[in-house]
Amino acid sequence: MSETAAGDFSSSGMPISARELEDICNFVYDRTGMLFGEQKRYYIERRVIDRITQSGSASVRAYISMLRTDSREAERLINSFTINETYFYREEHQLTCLGRSILPDLITSRGAGDKIRILSMPCSSGEEPYSIAIWLLENWPLVDAYNIEIIGSDIDTAILRDAIEGYYGQRSLARLSDDIVKRYFEPEQDMQRRLIGDLRESVTFRSANIIDRASFSALGKFDVIFCRNLLIYFDDAARTTAVDNLYEALSAGGYACLGHTESMARMSQKFETVRFADAIVFRRARGG
Repeated sequence: MSETAAGDFSSSGMPISARELEDICNFVYDRTGMLFGEQKRYYIERRVIDRITQSGSASVRAYISMLRTDSREAERLINSFTINETYFYREEHQLTCLGRSILPDLITSRGAGDKIRILSMPCSSGEEPYSIAIWLLENWPLVDAYNIEIIGSDIDTAILRDAIEGYYGQRSLARLSDDIVKRYFEPEQDMQRRLIGDLRESVTFRSANIIDRASFSALGKFDVIFCRNLLIYFDDAARTTAVDNLYEALSAGGYACLGHTESMARMSQKFETVRFADAIVFRRARGG
């Protein structure tokens, strides 16, 4: 079965053997920290078979060998495994917390014109970092008094290209008011709206891997990091690495915002848990 030809993958039965599935899952885990296994066979097979067909590999085993020598194909496979479900103003309470509590705390030690760096990762197709930009323009009166730099980062290089282009359908825009859509997006064409140029230029997108210290640290230090609904896909070892890298990427006194089902307190003792009125967030100690 391990030598099933690419042209036979549409036939009945399971074309990927248990050993091959394990090898592929280990490959993905080593590079991303995302844990997959037999229980997600259907999810894995669909993506791997598509990549085998696209790459022209003669068999599953040949494809696995290709992954070890062809960095571009490895990148394409990793891209296919990432989950890119998102929309504008997702977990809006954290955006409210950013403006009402986090930024007011940070600027107590800043002067007008000073830089404030915000990271959104995984940023997927850009809805979340662009949401930060729109929300601050709409709701934070001091937005023009500081040099706010917003970075969107993801391991999926294909989705980053989509983020830079900035085209969105109704599902992504559903939580935005009609007024915001009209002011920040171009008129609809082919069932999509494109974010206006000024907003697209307000966010910089860069590829990074949160479990790779060198890759992640290359982004620099941040005052606020939004890292939502990513750590739930990691096992304990990968999660520990990711959390340590998050900590190192924060400036002293910087804040990390996780997904609503995630708690830093259960993963690391390095962070201070801060309970603001709008959200629970996690802070690197000012002297840390």
